[in-house]
Amino acid sequence: MAILRAEGITAGYDGPPVLDDVAVTAEEGKTTVILGPNGAGKSTLAKAILGLLRISSGHVHFAGQEVTGLGPHRLVRRGLGYLPQLASIFDDMSVLENLEMGGYTLRGNLRQRIARVLELFPDLAADKRKKAGELSGGQQRMLALARLLMTDPVAAILDEPTAGLSPLYAGRVWEQIGRIRGSGVGLLVVEQNASLAMEHADSVYLLAQGRNVLSGDAAEMRERAEVARILVG
Repeated sequence: MAILRAEGITAGYDGPPVLDDVAVTAEEGKTTVILGPNGAGKSTLAKAILGLLRISSGHVHFAGQEVTGLGPHRLVRRGLGYLPQLASIFDDMSVLENLEMGGYTLRGNLRQRIARVLELFPDLAADKRKKAGELSGGQQRMLALARLLMTDPVAAILDEPTAGLSPLYAGRVWEQIGRIRGSGVGLLVVEQNASLAMEHADSVYLLAQGRNVLSGDAAEMRERAEVARILVG
């Protein structure tokens, strides 16, 4: 069932629109990936859905309600998480303290929520007293993902979660994304590493020049020759 749906999205910055009549849907407990060459509008779409960028036309629905134009803070309160491309952490705080900051708006038992999140991130659990600034780049990305889960989202948008990581850690981040998906969270992931993303996705949307050009089941999309041609421009 669809948890997040954007339809007819036209949006941009100053000048001509970057996105033109774009649509994408993410389902509960599944991973939907947005792919495309550089400049296709992938991150712009994420920002438009989150209300970080004004939509000139189109609609966004989340959990059965229209949320077009709502800002990220209001969407987080409704259960939509967001991991920006350059996710920041508090370097001088421990892993535990970062998670506590992530759950500051959480109602209920904070310690129980931290324990549940760390069950999904055993590497972080082993280093929970370590300062975040002492972690490797890949571990810091894991911490940003874990902190996102502290808001107890029902769905989340991840903007290039493997950007700048080594192939080893990019693979580990995607394994972690799979665990998050397994917990029932619906995921919409903007990604540049197409081959890795399609290995882990359930469905794929391919953008080019701010438009939808292809979409479908990830296994089917891996077999379509035109996908590679579009991705390289």
